[in-house]
Amino acid sequence: MSYNLLKGKKGLIFGALNENSIAWKVAERAHEEGASLVLSNTSVSIRMGNIEELAKKTGAIVVPADATSIEDLENLFDKTMEFHDGKFDFILHSIGMSPNVRKGRTYDDLDYNFLAKTLDISALSFHKVIQVARKKDAVNEWGSIVALSYIAAQRTLYGYNDMADAKALLESIARSFGYIYGREKKVRINTVSQSPTPTTAGSGVMGLDGLMDFSDRMSPLGNATALDCADYALTLFSDLTRKVTMQNLFHDGGFSSMGMSRRAMNVYNKNLEEIENEFEYKDVKNPK
Repeated sequence: MSYNLLKGKKGLIFGALNENSIAWKVAERAHEEGASLVLSNTSVSIRMGNIEELAKKTGAIVVPADATSIEDLENLFDKTMEFHDGKFDFILHSIGMSPNVRKGRTYDDLDYNFLAKTLDISALSFHKVIQVARKKDAVNEWGSIVALSYIAAQRTLYGYNDMADAKALLESIARSFGYIYGREKKVRINTVSQSPTPTTAGSGVMGLDGLMDFSDRMSPLGNATALDCADYALTLFSDLTRKVTMQNLFHDGGFSSMGMSRRAMNVYNKNLEEIENEFEYKDVKNPK
C-alpha cells in the first residue's frame, strides 16, 4: 500500500546487493512511495549482486563507488545531481563489512590492519559521504541522511566482534555531523538500530541464527524484518520527521528495552532442567 510519502523526492541509496539487502527493500519501497533514485555499491558488489535488476524495477541508475574513496564519492555525487537535475532529498548508508569477522578472528585476537578496514568501510565511510554531500551542497534543506546500526554499539553481543566498535563510531558521527549539518542546512542525520537481519553481510556474524532466535524470543513484537526496516526508513526520509535528528532510533520489536522475557526464560529453564537431569543421571550411574 502506497501513501505517497516520498512523492517528488529524490534519493541516493548505498548498499543494495540482492533481495536480502535492507537497502534493496528500502529502494523498492521508496520507489513505491514516489521517489526517484540513484543506487550505488562497489564495482565488485555490483558484479556479484543483482543491483541492475533493482535499477530496472525502480527506474534508477547505478553508479559504482567505493564509499571509502573521496574521489569516488565526489564522482558519485556529481552524477547523482546530474540525474536528479540538482540537489536531492535523502541518503541511505547501508554499508558494513569486517575482514576480522570474515576471517574468523576473535575480538581478543584482532588483525589491526583488518580493524582499520572495518572502521573505514563501516563507519568512516559515513563521515565521508556526509562530508562530500555538505561540501557539494548536494542535499536540499530539510533533507534526511540515515545509516543502519545495531545494538552491539551499546551492549556486548558475543560474536559481533569489531563491528560493534564500528557501529559505536557510526552513531557518534551521526550526532556530531547532525549538529553541523542541521544548524547550517536543516539536514537531519539519524541512525536506525535494526534487529539482527539475515542479509549477506549479517550472515557472516558468528552464531547469527541463535542470536536471531534469542532476540525474537526476547522482543514483545518479535524481530523487525528487512521490509519492516524499509518502511521505518521511509518515515525518516519523509516530511513527517522534520524535527528528528542526531538520534539512534531502535527498530527491534522492543528488544532494546527488555531484560528477560517469559519465552526466553522458558527456554533457559528447560535447558537448565535438562542439564541438571543429565548430572543426576551421571551421579546415579557412577556414585562416588
